[in-house]
Amino acid sequence: MIENKSPAEKITADPVLSRLPATARVYEVGGAVRDALLELPIADRDYVVVGATPEAMLAAGFRPVGQDFPVFLHPQTQEEYALARAEKKSGRGYHGFTFYTDPSVTLEDDLRRRDLTINAMARAVDDADTPIDPYGGERDLREGILRHVSLAFAEDPLRVLRVARFAARFDFAVAGETLMLMRRLADSGELETLAAERLWQETTRALMTKKPSRFLQVLRTCGALEKIMPEVAALYGVPQKPEHHPEIDAGIHIEQALDFAAWRNDILPVRYALLCHDLGKGATPPQQWPSHAGHEARGAPLARALSERLKTPADCSDAAQLITQWHGEAWRSPELHEEALLTLLMAADVLRRPQRLRWLVDAMIVDIGAKYWARKNLQNEKLRNENSYNETPAEARFLESAANVLRKVDAAAIARAHADDPATIPAALHTARIEALAEFKRKRRC
Repeated sequence: MIENKSPAEKITADPVLSRLPATARVYEVGGAVRDALLELPIADRDYVVVGATPEAMLAAGFRPVGQDFPVFLHPQTQEEYALARAEKKSGRGYHGFTFYTDPSVTLEDDLRRRDLTINAMARAVDDADTPIDPYGGERDLREGILRHVSLAFAEDPLRVLRVARFAARFDFAVAGETLMLMRRLADSGELETLAAERLWQETTRALMTKKPSRFLQVLRTCGALEKIMPEVAALYGVPQKPEHHPEIDAGIHIEQALDFAAWRNDILPVRYALLCHDLGKGATPPQQWPSHAGHEARGAPLARALSERLKTPADCSDAAQLITQWHGEAWRSPELHEEALLTLLMAADVLRRPQRLRWLVDAMIVDIGAKYWARKNLQNEKLRNENSYNETPAEARFLESAANVLRKVDAAAIARAHADDPATIPAALHTARIEALAEFKRKRRC
């Protein structure tokens, strides 16, 4: 029996649903049914109406919102109700489909067009206790398998990313036959037809799961990662110095960093920046391996290109640029000359946007702590009983202290002192900041 039952009333108790034709049946479908079986909180509920027409939905009081196929909003709950539909591939890409709705389309027809068996289950609004599972979704939930419903799966390139994202969310395995279809899609060139907004939407949702490494692993296994994020794909197989990176492989380091950031519950800009922060290592000439001197400078344009291609929001692209370009200097900050230290702090914009330094510090915590966290996680130790791998490193604490020193420099007083010759204000302010940082470093040495 399904737990976490739908709160929808029986059709006869709903004044809108009760106005539908007597032949119409209403079903809750998709993610709500899946998450109920998994005893997870249900964020959104979607419904399918079988045996009705658009005219009948309008007469009952529903408001139309669908452009490509008939979708309606319930006037009270604002939940989506779609007419049962079948579809046929008619062009390339995510939008290359012709939809067919008619009262003769069955619930099984509608569920057959869905991507995965775990998303192709339903329950009747007036009989929520009885799941409808024509394609074995409940079995696959128990076994932790992501399996396509039909061969129509290979007609929609977005499903490659959706499967990878579900793998990250649930830590499920992908059925071998489904991986074959995903490889076919990756090789077909249809991934290139996906809009940047859809790519980013799936990527951001995957990054915010508990195990974002699975997203990268699944995409890489089916050959999609090199098509969607070639800069990230290039990291795999690139060695690093084992004394700093016992995982050796630069791609594995990114996976560990993302999973550790998820465990820490870091925000999206930090997680995306971690995805990008070592992209320059993928461009290191092999003759220099395992050294990666200068990878920060090589990585900055790669992070910028990825962000532009995915059309990432400003905070994410900003964090990626900051951390990719400056994380090496941040780790060396206690040894930097005052001029270089001031350049780093001003690049982080610590005086106007302190959250940027927070992004950098959080990325540093993850960058150094991921290897220890991953080892403990693999050994099944009680992670929360020891937080040594989750502490702020000394270099990050140094940066935070140096930023506080800069904030105490009285820019207004300096401006007043040079009011007679405003052109001298920038140089005077620069000198005051350098002197403040020099005094700060001198006191630390003492």
